[in-house]
Amino acid sequence: MSAERWIPAYVGLGSNLDEPPLQIVRAYEALAQVTDTRVVLRSRRYRTKPFGPVVQPDFVNAAAGLLTRLPARELLAALQASETRLGRTRPAERWGPRRIDLDLLVYGTARIDEPGLTIPHPGLVERAFVLAPLADIAPDLRVPGLGLVRDLLAAIDASPVAVLHA
Repeated sequence: MSAERWIPAYVGLGSNLDEPPLQIVRAYEALAQVTDTRVVLRSRRYRTKPFGPVVQPDFVNAAAGLLTRLPARELLAALQASETRLGRTRPAERWGPRRIDLDLLVYGTARIDEPGLTIPHPGLVERAFVLAPLADIAPDLRVPGLGLVRDLLAAIDASPVAVLHA
């Protein structure tokens, strides 16, 4: 069931397999197909170092600003369905390589902590690969319970993140 009003939501995009810049383009196209949802903002693409202990290629990351009428759980399900259509298989290792990753970062002013759904996205405040693209499109976004995106980014080391010029 769709909500009656449009809710702003932000999605993190990431890829480090199968031509990552192309995978980000394909992900934006998939987001544009989500029912009752509009892509209204697109960040630049960033080359980033992998997060976690797994040795793997660098990532390309980006962020999208959406307006949606879908409830948060339905939006998350749509993101996961898009990942599957784009060829994502769940990695055997946590933080492993992936063709595409679509993370629901922020959903309006909601703070949700339920099995399978945590908003704002856990770890958002410590991940430059999420905050740099998000700051591109929404530096003054107040992440519920955490602060402004620009302040969160300023508080961490963003040196592993660089704008992709390709």
